[in-house]
Amino acid sequence: MALIFSLIISSVGFAYFVYGKKTVEFLFLIFGLALMIYPYFIPDLVTSVIIGVLLVIAPFVLKTVI
Repeated sequence: MALIFSLIISSVGFAYFVYGKKTVEFLFLIFGLALMIYPYFIPDLVTSVIIGVLLVIAPFVLKTVI
């Protein structure tokens, strides 16, 4: 289950990275890289889900604040 979740979250990170590169938005570029890299270091599924959801939402929240 953790492997499937890490594949999904890495795919979302890749989409963020491509979007950030294409539109030159550094928030999406940075969070896309973070979403692609962090599953390698977090083995626990629950912690990985929490961090993944926070990283997916963070660029939108920071974009509205900034």
